Amino acid sequence: MISAFRARSRTQQVLMCLVGAALVVLVALEGLNAPYLPMAAATAASGVLCLSALVVPKRLFARQVALATAVSCALTVLETQLPQRPENTPGLVELCALLLLITRAVRRHPLWKAVVWAAGPALAAVLLPLRIAERDQHVVTLITLIAVVAVPFMVVLGWCLRLWDTLRERERAAVRQAQRLEHARELHDFVAHHVTAIVTRTKAARFAAAAGHSQSPEDLDRMLAQIERAGSQAMTSMRAMVSDLRDTAAPAATRPAGDLGGLRNLTQEFSAAGPPAALTLDPRLADRRLPPEITTTVHRVVQEALTNVRKHAAGADRVEVRVEVRPGAPDRLEVSVTDDGRGGTPTAREKADGSGYGLIGLTERVEEIGGRITAEPQDGSGWRVLAVLPLDPESSAG
Repeated sequence: MISAFRARSRTQQVLMCLVGAALVVLVALEGLNAPYLPMAAATAASGVLCLSALVVPKRLFARQVALATAVSCALTVLETQLPQRPENTPGLVELCALLLLITRAVRRHPLWKAVVWAAGPALAAVLLPLRIAERDQHVVTLITLIAVVAVPFMVVLGWCLRLWDTLRERERAAVRQAQRLEHARELHDFVAHHVTAIVTRTKAARFAAAAGHSQSPEDLDRMLAQIERAGSQAMTSMRAMVSDLRDTAAPAATRPAGDLGGLRNLTQEFSAAGPPAALTLDPRLADRRLPPEITTTVHRVVQEALTNVRKHAAGADRVEVRVEVRPGAPDRLEVSVTDDGRGGTPTAREKADGSGYGLIGLTERVEEIGGRITAEPQDGSGWRVLAVLPLDPESSAG
């Protein structure tokens, strides 16, 4: 939940905070309906606990659900023993939160855990109308509706969302498989083409030498430059192919690529066969030991962005790679790759970078550890890839 919140835009984050604050205010107002001040405070606390259980990380869900449902049931039993009880509402916001807890338990957890963790909120929701002062036919009807209609509906809703998540995951797996097949075809179309060019030019040089034809230094330099360029293109294509053809479910796909100092070799290799790439590495990160998944993701972001510069920014004269602690957020790492390419229209670059399989796989890798990534044109000319990653992925799990 925390990583999903951070992945939202600033406007969406503000709206979510406003909605949360409004719900807390409603819970407090419903608590004031209780005839006793201690009971009003207890009602507000119970409602806030149920709301908080909806947004806690997955690892804390079971404990928070147990606490929220225990407090809710205990408060209901206690209010049934009081001579005066609320006359208007038993706590409708709390009721809605309990029903949504059923849906989250069914959607996010294995079957046996879902049954256990959904039973508590279901029981608390069914008992909630007993807090109302008059136990007439209306209360019985409300309890019946909750038990027969609302609870089963939330269970079905949870199963539908669970099925939707499963189908979406299968779709992502199909996209990754299609990506591997596409690159397998490109392996022949592009890499084999570059290797063939190297072999052909080398044979031509040997044939000319064997035939006794003397070549000027300029001709030799031009021929060797062509071989060098073809070799560099083949290496770049091979590196991108191998990275994308790996099975993302295998351990090899998540091995660290080394510390962040290895980025200098990556930018130097790029500069040798393309526009110069300047690396700016935050001194606070140079000697810092980061989690393996963070270092691997940083390398993949820079590598994929540089590969896209080589493919789609033929007119670029300068590339800047920056890896630093995000200003104002010491727990976040910011990775940006910027170029001044003029080799294509913004629409063409956006299509190439935004709908390609490389960025899809990279986005999945970044979001898996609680980060976010964007690729968009700059004002005037050029392109920028920006990734924001957590320095501690465990703190963003949810």
